[in-house]
Amino acid sequence: MECAARMARRLSAVLALALCGCAAVAPVGTGDLGVVIERAKGTVAVVNTTSKAVLGEIPGLGDLSHASVVFSRDGLYAYVFGRDGGLSKVNLLTRRVESRVMQAGNSIGGAMSQDGRFVAAQNYTPGGVKVFDAQTLALVADIPAEYESGKLSRVVGLADAPSVGGGQRFVFSLFDADEIWIADVPATPGQAPRVQRLKQIGHQPYDALITPDGRYYLAGLFGEDGLALVDLWAAQPQARKVLSGYGKGQEPLPVFKMPHLRGWAVAGRHAYLPAIGRHEVLVVDTESWKEVGRIAVAGQPVFVMARPDGRQVWVNFAVPDYSRVQVIDTASNQVVKTLEPGKAVLHLEFTPRGEQVWISSRDANHVSVIDTSSFDTLATLPLDAPSGVFFTPRAGRIGF
Repeated sequence: MECAARMARRLSAVLALALCGCAAVAPVGTGDLGVVIERAKGTVAVVNTTSKAVLGEIPGLGDLSHASVVFSRDGLYAYVFGRDGGLSKVNLLTRRVESRVMQAGNSIGGAMSQDGRFVAAQNYTPGGVKVFDAQTLALVADIPAEYESGKLSRVVGLADAPSVGGGQRFVFSLFDADEIWIADVPATPGQAPRVQRLKQIGHQPYDALITPDGRYYLAGLFGEDGLALVDLWAAQPQARKVLSGYGKGQEPLPVFKMPHLRGWAVAGRHAYLPAIGRHEVLVVDTESWKEVGRIAVAGQPVFVMARPDGRQVWVNFAVPDYSRVQVIDTASNQVVKTLEPGKAVLHLEFTPRGEQVWISSRDANHVSVIDTSSFDTLATLPLDAPSGVFFTPRAGRIGF
């Protein structure tokens, strides 16, 4: 009888598989997955960093000309923020769009809350931050960036921060208002966010980062030399100016592309930051927040990103030098390698332990996978106008 029962169970399982048209497969994880934005056609490509392969594409995501991505805690879902205000929840294993909302007129990125419950979008139009339930994409909170009566600011530099008092904390900058806001979204549904406004922080904050420990929020200033720094561990956080006048005595250069701070390049106690409009990378002591050096590079830096172990910093550039990438050795603070992976390099992303870097070349229509030790090209993946590259281990990092 027992043998017959086992046989019946096996037959039932085989019949179930046959009826659904599928075969038994081993469980699949998401730790070595990621996405590449194909900006020209509103598609993301799902990639595997171990096999260095494209697994498939997910279409129908709208205007991805300035798209960014965050991930759910388990790495199963990618949340794609489109320039047209669309927010899409994408399942990386089924490669399907599970939910999509048009939440603004012009959006440039977002953040995931520390507990993974909320996903927040920063918006140019109408100006502000909207917070959504990560499971359903239902609106949880709307924070208009109204700095004067009837005036809304474009929002930049949105970052998640460690929670305080049970709420989920987001920090962001107001480009048009010269302000930084700290918003705590309560866990209890229906309660309004608590917002602290830091005013007169410096002229035109254009992007920002948060340090890996979640303590410091650093906003770059487009309207003046210097950066705004906020210590989020302080009982009453305030903004103060650092690196004031780093371009003093030099003729300003035209800015061909705004640099990005989001990569957060740090090695030991030093941070490496792009200098606006200059062919330099600034070296900053993260204890004193004073400049301790500059490194001459090939052009105006856009992304300055550290390998996970901090031994190297990789830099890409604005036009006319946007086909090159340079590597800085942080032990010597010298450029040790110049690469030309393809025309119009837009983004770089390291694998979790830093043995590879994936580099998108928009006008060459490919992503290069490069060994960070030998600098050999391990693979070249044909993709349509690739831009942002994002891997699922970002889910476990503050500010990513």
